[in-house]
Amino acid sequence: MAKAETPGLHRRRFLKGVVAAGGATMAAPTASRAQTAPPAKANATMPTAADQAKERGRPPDLEQLTTEKTGSDFMVDVCKTLNIDYMASCPGSTFRALQESFINYGANKKPEWLTCLHEEVSVGMAHGYAKVAGKPMAAIMHGTVGTQHASMAIYNAYCDRVPMLLFTGNAGPVEERRPGVEWFHSVQDGAATVRDFVKWDDYPMSLQHFAESTVRGYALSCAQPPGPVFIVADGKLQEDPLEEHEARRLKIPRLTIPAQTAGDPNALREAAKMLVAAEAPVIIADRYARSQSAMENLVRLAELLQAPVIDNRARMNMPNTHYLCQSERAGSLIAQADCILSLEPVDLFGQLNTMRDQLWRTDSPRTKPGVKVISISTHDLLVRANYQDFQRYTATDLSITADAQTTLPFLIEAVQRETSSSGKNASEMRGEKLRQAYHSTLERARTEATFAWDAKPISTARLYMELWAQVQKEDWALVADGDFSSRWPHRLWPLEKHYRFIGGSGAYGVGYQPVAALGAALAHRDAGGGRVVINVCGDGEFNMAPHTMWTAAHHNIPYLTIIQNNRAYHQEIMHVQRMANRHNRGIRNTPIGTTIDNPNIDYAKIALGYGALGIGPIEDPNDLADAFRKGIAAVKAGQPVLIDVITQPR
Repeated sequence: MAKAETPGLHRRRFLKGVVAAGGATMAAPTASRAQTAPPAKANATMPTAADQAKERGRPPDLEQLTTEKTGSDFMVDVCKTLNIDYMASCPGSTFRALQESFINYGANKKPEWLTCLHEEVSVGMAHGYAKVAGKPMAAIMHGTVGTQHASMAIYNAYCDRVPMLLFTGNAGPVEERRPGVEWFHSVQDGAATVRDFVKWDDYPMSLQHFAESTVRGYALSCAQPPGPVFIVADGKLQEDPLEEHEARRLKIPRLTIPAQTAGDPNALREAAKMLVAAEAPVIIADRYARSQSAMENLVRLAELLQAPVIDNRARMNMPNTHYLCQSERAGSLIAQADCILSLEPVDLFGQLNTMRDQLWRTDSPRTKPGVKVISISTHDLLVRANYQDFQRYTATDLSITADAQTTLPFLIEAVQRETSSSGKNASEMRGEKLRQAYHSTLERARTEATFAWDAKPISTARLYMELWAQVQKEDWALVADGDFSSRWPHRLWPLEKHYRFIGGSGAYGVGYQPVAALGAALAHRDAGGGRVVINVCGDGEFNMAPHTMWTAAHHNIPYLTIIQNNRAYHQEIMHVQRMANRHNRGIRNTPIGTTIDNPNIDYAKIALGYGALGIGPIEDPNDLADAFRKGIAAVKAGQPVLIDVITQPR
């Protein structure tokens, strides 16, 4: 019995019909031409190209389709003379020639091309990488739209004074732009969007110009105060053939990194006199230390003066295990001080004053009358008009415009000479009081950490102490800012080495944490030694760039991300609550627009989907130890790991 045909169009009949119809369609014009064309001559031959050219009166057009070397190859040669290990990017056609040259002509080595899923990740990676590696990384953005995507990450890096080399592509000459998209992604001034928050930018008009600007940009990026530089790589320069005689004329300048500036010797002598004469000196360190030796110099100066150090943690400045590290007592110490030394302050006004965020805002000094203030900083060397990262103006008694890290050894020498000549030693009594205060503060923090120990949601103190129990025997690095966790890592963990802590974000742009952690983990991986890199990240932060987990898995970057999941933008909840109270309306509706629930997000499944190990959500504090043990083992085996922990707000 014949099998009944299935409903619908049969595949074979469909294909047969298409062929038949196509044949008929193609045959008809042939028949038509046969009726009108003159009869062909016997033994007729097809005209040659030369015959056709003679008939037209001009030579045939020959289109060059391939070339052996392009301008983008030379651009790669330029970048290879610089100390750049990586180029991060989200793919884009405005730098298609550069990408091809890096991965083929440049063999995808130094720099290695890293694939990101958003331009903000590309730049954020470079941010975190530089803070750990101590040198710039490069990122490249796709024309107008890619630069707009990356702008917040660039601003974070600018405010954090972090060096990086940024590129974008652009289709320059209008007669060579393809219709449509290439016009939307092109611009007259490639850096206009970000010029107010990069250190320097340029749009090279020739390959020689590109070489000089790129080398200059790298050097400027590293000079104190450091910052991002932005270079536009014109599409025509990238893609045009580079003939051998042209290449011979091109020269790549030798890179020279400028020496960092030290403070004026006369000013340092004056500062030493003021500090030695003080009865209650205080040192405030902000964006100061870039190395372990800088930390050690700060300890030397503090011990010479027996002066407490307030570490504002924009960098890892002072070991918190030293009794002179008194960051938790900042308010009372500044109020009692008669001489304050501020090293690379981010906000000197905020250090010395308080402001009440009330219906009518008022400010008042935290210091007592007559206090002497000394500032050593490069802050004033990079001030712009539009973006107000420079903070409120504050007069000082002695302002030394210089790199504080470079200057501190000279200040130490001046203090030693002043102490010797005056016959005055640092007060042992003052030092003993500071020891007692340090131990009292530490004991208070340990006691406070036990509050809500068994609570659900899990307390952030319990999270950090359970994590410490698992990581304390490892060589670890914390690449997260603890301010949104009630500063527990700084209050409870021993932070003694410079690489233990990465510092803050710069501009507090939400989304910095996951992207900077990725770049920092890359730098720690390359440092060797198998460090366990830890990123404790808020759920609101992580949602800005969850796809960092894919880049980590794709490029084999192992680190542990712990989601401090309070299911809200808690900072904003507090702001809306403050406004509701101020307007006398109650806080019942303040979760609207600030909470991240209904439905709850499963971050472990997100991590699994991107190729990382996902664990959780963890809701019982007694399950933390096992989850952290499993996660650390996987990181040591080379995997990126995410653990979702349901926590209290802070």
